[in-house]
Amino acid sequence: MLKRLLLTFAGTLLVLSTAARAEVDENYSVVLLTENFPPYNMAINGKNFAQEDNIDGIAADIVREMFKRAGIKYSLTLRFPWDRIYKLALEKPDYGVFVTARLPEREQLFKWVGPIGPDDWVLLAKSDSPITLGSLEQAKQYKIGAYKGDAIAEYLTQHKLEPITALRDQENAKKLESGQIDLWASGDPAGRYLAKQEGVSGLKTVLRFNSAELFLALNKDVPDEVVQKLQAALEQMRAEGFVDDILNSYL
Repeated sequence: MLKRLLLTFAGTLLVLSTAARAEVDENYSVVLLTENFPPYNMAINGKNFAQEDNIDGIAADIVREMFKRAGIKYSLTLRFPWDRIYKLALEKPDYGVFVTARLPEREQLFKWVGPIGPDDWVLLAKSDSPITLGSLEQAKQYKIGAYKGDAIAEYLTQHKLEPITALRDQENAKKLESGQIDLWASGDPAGRYLAKQEGVSGLKTVLRFNSAELFLALNKDVPDEVVQKLQAALEQMRAEGFVDDILNSYL
């Protein structure tokens, strides 16, 4: 009799547990955070706070479609500074942040979905430039423009190059076009996007000196099933050409 009661009780708990899990699955939602990082994510009004449809960019469009296909609910907010939203995603259950580089020191801190796109460091030149480079060392003879305070500018300085820095990276597109600089050290695709915003096109990459890929980083509390669904959706989107179409629409 006792054994039968225990089995009945256990069965009831299993049913309740399954029902609760189904309810959680149906109502589960991820809090997504991002920053102004054109052309991947940016506020339509250019400010440092935006929500939902007031955010666009390559990554924002890809992430929205990814969640839609996976059938996962979410909210999306763009805010500043990056350190704050990164910390929230690291510490708060069911939070995520994008886009960010998947570095070895971060590997165990999050669950990852991606890659969403590249974040390479490049030297850009005008389309008719005769400059060819095999290494960063060979670039020392040229005038190189960079963004003041940016990691790329600091990297060049550390490697004994002396970049001519600008307060806004897009200023370098005009400098390159006018011949004030020979090369522009920027991110890819960020540099090409900023150049397009300034009416400058046809730039070519003469050297790619650092490569990284950008991901959606999810708090470790996010269920594995959710991560797997999102990754599967992204891979399907990439196979269909959706990811390339989004990338090309901004560049």
